[in-house]
Amino acid sequence: MMAPVTDASKGLVLIVEDERPIADLVRLYLSREGFGVQVEHDGAAGLAATRRLRPVACILDIALPGMDGTEICRRMRADGDWTPVIFLTARDDEVDRILGLELGGDDYVTKPFSPRELVTRVKALLRRAAGPPETDRVRQLGPLALDLGRRTVTLGALPLTLTATEFDLLAHLAGRPGRVFTREELLAAVWGYASHAGTRTVDVHVAQVRAKLGAAAGLIRTVRGVGYTADA
Repeated sequence: MMAPVTDASKGLVLIVEDERPIADLVRLYLSREGFGVQVEHDGAAGLAATRRLRPVACILDIALPGMDGTEICRRMRADGDWTPVIFLTARDDEVDRILGLELGGDDYVTKPFSPRELVTRVKALLRRAAGPPETDRVRQLGPLALDLGRRTVTLGALPLTLTATEFDLLAHLAGRPGRVFTREELLAAVWGYASHAGTRTVDVHVAQVRAKLGAAAGLIRTVRGVGYTADA
């Protein structure tokens, strides 16, 4: 186990990656950007670190010794820990990506990747999690109320638990009711990047938000061949 970097102005990021050269490279790039970094190389140690250190974000490899990254994420969410999670995967298929996102992940990066791009993804995710200014604090969409400052969502009188990315996706759609957004537009606005190859991520997150909305899932409507819109 490597000791965490201390006195970092932007908070501590946990990396759980068994390939040490990759972990060390990502650690270097994050440290340069002012983040503290804790590196673990197996799943059990990674899960323990999430509970012990309470990082601002987690970067989890999917294929780990003992306990894979998706299981770490599942246990975090079961514990009520909604720390932003980015998955790393060496397998370029939809199964790992969708499985991870359904368990509450916020984003994924496929190996090989640019460490600079990964750092950009982390920074974008943390900016979203920090929330907007106090102005335009509450957005209402039918029975749904989004408090942008507190980053809370209520459906009628019931609170909903969303990941940082799910919240931002819902808030973006609710900010322009009736406006149809393409998947590429949502990727750029919510995730901070645009790539046709990543549009499946949007579909998975929309499906997850709808599942949490339950009977109010119709507030998010699919426009076939275009994208999504929010209707009160």
